[in-house]
Amino acid sequence: MDDPLQAILKFTAKTSLFPANSRYHGNETAKMETTDGKTIIYLRRRFVPPPESFALLQEHTVTQDDRLDNLANRYLGDPEQFWRLCDANAAMRPEELTETTGRRLRITMPEGISGGQNV
Repeated sequence: MDDPLQAILKFTAKTSLFPANSRYHGNETAKMETTDGKTIIYLRRRFVPPPESFALLQEHTVTQDDRLDNLANRYLGDPEQFWRLCDANAAMRPEELTETTGRRLRITMPEGISGGQNV
C-alpha cells in the first residue's frame, strides 16, 4: 500500500487511538477533504448516553474535601475514569460534581452492563 493516508486509516480501523480507560476508546475516525486538496483525519463525535441508561451500583454523598479523581479511584478502581462519573451524573464540567457538599453522585456500571442496586 503506497498511500500513507490509507495505511493510517487501515491501522486505526484495527486498533483504537486511545487507551481502554479513555472516554474516546473505540470512537471511529473520519476524514475530510479540504478545498485545497488536503485530507484531515478527525475523531468522530462522542455521544454521551442518558444517565438513566447506566445501571446504578450505589450513591456517594459529597463531602467537603472530595476530589473526583479520588472518587473514581475508590469506586471504579482508576482515577482516570472520572469521566464515567460525569456521564452517570450528566455533568458537563467535572468540577461541578464535587462543588456542593451533600450532593449525591450516582456510581454506575458502564452503559450496556447491568448490575444490582446497592444504594
